Amino acid sequence: MEINKIVLRRMKLDLLSPFQTSFGVQTDREFMIVELHGESNIGYGECVASAKPLYSEETVGTVELMLKDILIPALLNEKAIKHPDELSEIFKPFRRNNMAKSALEGAYWDLYAKENNVPLHVALGGTKSETEVGVSIGIQDSTEELLKVVEGFLEEGYKRIKLKIKPGNDMVILKAVREKFPDIKMMADANSAYTLEDVELFKEMSEFNLMMIEQPLAHDDIIDHSKLQPEIQTPICLDESIHSLEDAKKAIGLGSCKIINIKIGRVGGLSEAKRIHDYCQSQDIPVWCGGMLESGIGRAHNIAISSLPNFTLPGDTAASSRYWHEDIITPEVVVEQGVISLPTAPGIGYDPNMELMEKYTTSIEEIIPQKMTS
Repeated sequence: MEINKIVLRRMKLDLLSPFQTSFGVQTDREFMIVELHGESNIGYGECVASAKPLYSEETVGTVELMLKDILIPALLNEKAIKHPDELSEIFKPFRRNNMAKSALEGAYWDLYAKENNVPLHVALGGTKSETEVGVSIGIQDSTEELLKVVEGFLEEGYKRIKLKIKPGNDMVILKAVREKFPDIKMMADANSAYTLEDVELFKEMSEFNLMMIEQPLAHDDIIDHSKLQPEIQTPICLDESIHSLEDAKKAIGLGSCKIINIKIGRVGGLSEAKRIHDYCQSQDIPVWCGGMLESGIGRAHNIAISSLPNFTLPGDTAASSRYWHEDIITPEVVVEQGVISLPTAPGIGYDPNMELMEKYTTSIEEIIPQKMTS
């Protein structure tokens, strides 16, 4: 595919309501959209790095630098790319920076699917026509407020409720939600806030019949998790610890988890996400797609990867209206009774709303390939 222009668009959207985790409170989202302009189509990818290095070491600023100085030149120097999977090898010499890699690779996948006139999920080998969706609920000001929020999402039909927890804000809320909603699918997300000293606490959580507890221990750990999992009944799901297929193999081999959350940006792109999916499927480890407060463009990529057969658990890809006053795609992502239908249009299946894209753009830079090689 010939690339005529690359656009790096920094953007900022205000969240519909504050989103609180063990990291802190988030009221807006700064992010970057990568556009790859081909002969007759444009591919779109979203960088899920935040303004500050809280979830990972990457930020919007470091991603922009990495794209301009390293990854885009590396891509444009390759003249005979036949498939998006090849980008993983092109980027392999450059350590980590997975969110930067994923943003550029995601745009390439979208352009590839459009050039071949197929939906992205078909290009990825997806087998589903719809995907079940859960919702992630941040820490609320009170238990009463949390119960109201949970009830509202259940009425909307969401298939799974994820509750953010942190030390001092865990057992009380889990107990309250389980008592009021005894039969719902419920999980807890600790975002690395605990240690092995909390093993008795995790044992007590077994009474709540949780689907899983997500990343209870350190963000870069698989060893302590392998010690915790045999001690508790609740399945451990790893998130922040898994950056690659090799990480997944080691974690599964050690018995550190029974479930893996695949985030496209965290693992470096759709191709690596698919490889992790395939390996987990071979090991009978179910996976699901985690969210990073994406705009509709990143959300569309999540929907596409969730069409693969081993995504058997509801993901975090909630409706656009869950997070944004107005999303930057048309139509917006809609959840009907806890299900999102896979789009049938080529590529990501949603059209960027250029009026809103311009409205929420804070800076923009165009890169013309000929200028880079002159």
